[in-house]
Amino acid sequence: MKNDVVPVQIRGILPANSGCAVFVGNDQKVFVINVEANMGNIISMFLRETPKERPLTHDLIQSIFMGFAISVERMVITELRNSTYFARLILLQENELGRKIVEIDARPSDCLALATAQKKPIYVASSLFDQVEDMTEVLDRINEAGPDPE
Repeated sequence: MKNDVVPVQIRGILPANSGCAVFVGNDQKVFVINVEANMGNIISMFLRETPKERPLTHDLIQSIFMGFAISVERMVITELRNSTYFARLILLQENELGRKIVEIDARPSDCLALATAQKKPIYVASSLFDQVEDMTEVLDRINEAGPDPE
């Protein structure tokens, strides 16, 4: 697997015209995944470990995982097809019956939220990482400009 994937992190989350731009990457390259505004907020909350008044859907999923001794092992952003990213969520279940790994097709935004909540690794398929446009300079310019004055 090591040669087939590239480790990445969430480098930034910013409001965009149609929701939020999640900047994902490493020191080599950063690319953007556009997500719904609500998902951008959820991922940000998990990144900042913001306490919530009531459990969100991803908190509920984590509680269900805990009840069945399931944890997120990692996530992999696998491909880009028709301007849509695809991802796989790799889950590990360990209990008295043994160990089982399950791979699930899921939206990258949901995978990012769950992986971030559990502080688990985020990967991108090497072939996809090679083809995405590098947005490092854009993110650097945004970070240098700072927040917009209101």
